[in-house]
Amino acid sequence: MPKPLSESTPNTWGFLRDAMIAPTGFREYDARWKYPDDVNLPGITALGLGLGTQMHEKGIEPVIAVGNDYRDYSLSIKNALMLGLMQAGIHVKDIGPAVSPMAYFSQFHLDAPAVAMVTASHNPNGWTGVKMGFERPLTHGPDEMGRLRDIVLNGEGIARDGGKYEFVDGVKEAYIDDLCGDFKMSRKLRIVCATGNGTASEFAPEVLKRIGVEVIPSHNELDYTFPHYNPNPEAMEMLHDMAASVKESGADLALGFDGDGDRCGVVDNDGDEIFADKVGVIMARDLSKIYPDSTFVADVKSTGLFASDPELQKNGVKADYWKTGHSHMKRRVKEIGALAGFEKSGHYFLAEPIGRGYDCGMRVAVEMCKLLDRNPDMSMADLKNALPVTYATPTMSPFCPDLEKYDVLERLVEKLVAKHKAGEQIAGRNIAQVVTVNGARVILDNGAWGLVRASSNTPNLVVVCESPESDAEMRAIFADVDAVIRTEASVGEYDQTI
Repeated sequence: MPKPLSESTPNTWGFLRDAMIAPTGFREYDARWKYPDDVNLPGITALGLGLGTQMHEKGIEPVIAVGNDYRDYSLSIKNALMLGLMQAGIHVKDIGPAVSPMAYFSQFHLDAPAVAMVTASHNPNGWTGVKMGFERPLTHGPDEMGRLRDIVLNGEGIARDGGKYEFVDGVKEAYIDDLCGDFKMSRKLRIVCATGNGTASEFAPEVLKRIGVEVIPSHNELDYTFPHYNPNPEAMEMLHDMAASVKESGADLALGFDGDGDRCGVVDNDGDEIFADKVGVIMARDLSKIYPDSTFVADVKSTGLFASDPELQKNGVKADYWKTGHSHMKRRVKEIGALAGFEKSGHYFLAEPIGRGYDCGMRVAVEMCKLLDRNPDMSMADLKNALPVTYATPTMSPFCPDLEKYDVLERLVEKLVAKHKAGEQIAGRNIAQVVTVNGARVILDNGAWGLVRASSNTPNLVVVCESPESDAEMRAIFADVDAVIRTEASVGEYDQTI
């Protein structure tokens, strides 16, 4: 049974023998810890034993594809995880270093019923974790993560005979072939390819070149120290660097990828950063011409344009706003048969016949190139400027301790709902409704809104605001929502603000 942190700590005899694993690492839809502060290698092995035990509980064939991102400690983490899986009697198919969507692809390519990807995603160095799933293209949600947590922390893992290790070569090449197919650009495009020295450096430049794009490299050398910035295309540091590269090179756009390659960020030819939800509206406009009457899922952090944009309405689009998080979004897209799902963080879920339903930054890059190829007279800036104007904040994340954030959020939701019931205003406007499917999205009488929710991955709350009227109204919404947030003493400073 894993020992609590107080009993097994780094630089002790027990740390090299006994499993140490913090309960807080089991998130809503994946697992993440600071390593080695919150988990040790025996703890990761206990996780593997628990995951294998869960596979047997589910009655699926005991075969799993396993990959790892490009960090200096990820291979050690993967080896410890595979040891636990084999202890549980699982046939492990090791696909080697990978981006997360390559691991998801391997489930289809190898006909493997399960997948486990060792990655800290966009978190900075010092973090590790596992994204896992049993039902392609889905990954674990809260119920599966809760059961896995109980198996691991309660010592319910069961050792079985039959474990096996197999290294499978060639998955990377098959993944890139699947992305590119026989498509070739008919218009010339010069694209800044920004990978922040992360795992996508091994994939994105090759994918873009294969389809006929002229690549302008930006930090494409693999370097797990991330010497320039942490690869995260939602962070302004990376977006500003992409914008500077576009202006310096005169490129048609920039595409940026996060640490495990499942997200994509976009900067247009004017050097303007386009938030991912707006990119989603651009893609939805284009795809709904080809596939009219489609349903698109958007997360609660996303722009209201999915529901209000006249072009989407003309094409018969139905908008479905759902819970933030790659697992929630993938599941929702599959459940309601949506053509695609778009998340403000830069996860896109392109379902058949475009993709396979999982989030893949490379797939988005290819589809953006196809979109521009279908619209040869329009630049990325033209496509952006054709959208109705809205004014939105970046995704802002004030600190809130992991063990307190959900209780804090519950109280904040109650306070915002109470403001609505009392007829109080936000930014001088009446509150039309408060959507509580995932935190509180406070919608005003003109369609403007402000959101507060809890981050599923880090010790933070998440705050986003948008106005269809003005930058001043957007800032006023933020000020009023933040005033409510500040009633909670445990909420700290923002990572970035407007």
